Amino acid sequence: MEQKTPGKKQPKNATSREDRLKAALKANMARRKAQARARATVEDTQDSKDKGQD
Repeated sequence: MEQKTPGKKQPKNATSREDRLKAALKANMARRKAQARARATVEDTQDSKDKGQD
């Protein structure tokens, strides 16, 4: 009698899941980078305004 191991899945499902996770991670990283750039721009603008008002 053959026993199937519960840890193994079909390669097609694993590949599609990995592809979805990879795409989600890429989108998340792009969003975070855009937010960081926007915050840096706002901080630079505020710093230059603060220095000019002395």
